[in-house]
Amino acid sequence: MTHKNDISRRRFLGYSALGLSGLTLLPSWVTANGTRWAPSDRIVLGFIGLGQQGCSDFNSFSKCPGVQVVAGCDVDSLKRERFKKRVEAWQKSQNVNQRCDTYEFYEDLLNRNDIDVVSIATPDHWHALTVIHACRAKKDVYVQKPLAYTVTEGWDMVKAVRDNCRVLQVGSQQRSGKEFQQAIAVIRNGMLGHVETIYAKVGDPPKPLDLPEHPIPASLNWNQWLGPLSDPAIHYHPDLCPPITLNPEQNEKLWGAWRWYRETGNGFTADWGAHMFDIAQAAIGMDGLSPSEYIPKGYNGAQYLTMKYQNGVVMTEQPYHEKGGNGISFNCTKGWLKVARGYIECSDPSLLVREEQKIAAGQYEVSSPHMQDFLNAVRSRKNPIAPVEVGCSTNTLCCIANIATELQRPVKWDPAIRSFGDDKEAANHRLFKYQYRDAYTV
Repeated sequence: MTHKNDISRRRFLGYSALGLSGLTLLPSWVTANGTRWAPSDRIVLGFIGLGQQGCSDFNSFSKCPGVQVVAGCDVDSLKRERFKKRVEAWQKSQNVNQRCDTYEFYEDLLNRNDIDVVSIATPDHWHALTVIHACRAKKDVYVQKPLAYTVTEGWDMVKAVRDNCRVLQVGSQQRSGKEFQQAIAVIRNGMLGHVETIYAKVGDPPKPLDLPEHPIPASLNWNQWLGPLSDPAIHYHPDLCPPITLNPEQNEKLWGAWRWYRETGNGFTADWGAHMFDIAQAAIGMDGLSPSEYIPKGYNGAQYLTMKYQNGVVMTEQPYHEKGGNGISFNCTKGWLKVARGYIECSDPSLLVREEQKIAAGQYEVSSPHMQDFLNAVRSRKNPIAPVEVGCSTNTLCCIANIATELQRPVKWDPAIRSFGDDKEAANHRLFKYQYRDAYTV
């Protein structure tokens, strides 16, 4: 990689020793409530990507016992400073050494031998490089969904995780939600017979980038934000990388809009598809696989994006409930089941264990149970609930759905041999594989 600050190995080791002196000299880590964790059980984390989602993930991890956070990395110096202040305030509340080092370039964070786990919340186009390099650095990884920006990046990430014997959890936190676990169990166990159709509402695909160019803030390394993206049409706009201020403190006013544009993201198809399509695949036993045919909305009058599986199940991106919102309806030979965040209903109510709950705004962005499942997997060296292969198959679905939408025609896919057959136009689409910018490579 290029465009990095130079730091000598000797200076780096000196900084690391100083930063961890308050931890490594203790026989165990003692939290404010008196819980004692031996060094062999404590998990040390570093964070890559310190925007709104990265800070939310820190908040979730901080609620899990037996963790310590020692470093963060971001291309925006103001976000690095904000993260440092938040982590050190949390460390103070835990009665541990107050030290959080920050980095502009993620390689410097990965070079630290004291870090066990990295949590990655960068834009999607950075996921593959940071995950693969983290695995090679022998770090376990929690990475936000969707797993990757393209289909082939997902396969490269699977290989990196398995070749390096790493644990990876994808941030598709609905898998850890009680209502979704119930839905998966009912459908998998055939309690409603065979699934015939699935309605999975996620939202619109990405649109062409239409934001005007703005001056780049002094705090932001825009070149590093772009990373491997090679499209010269991509220029800075504050919606793509929402700015913050520290004095006075003003946090992001919106989620990074990079996800809504073709040049930088995969739209709601991947943003919510990595949740709803993901649950649908889990329920019908298609984890690790994906649909075999994708028919875009509008083709021959098709009202909705339609995906067909080799087992005959048809999934459409359409309203699952008359009240609207994002969710799933499984339509089966013996009844139906509808599920969304904080909601589950079935044609046979006796199949469900009712738990009344009210989902507060933002609750699903603070997903400590999903993080705890990951930490348990790190300690046991077993797969978490959303391992890399699951994220890869769901990502493949979302990317190919967008390929079909952009080509404005059906696309056929063989999930067993991972091939479009003789469809060279689909195989050459940027969402299958794109050329990284010079100096960026896996």
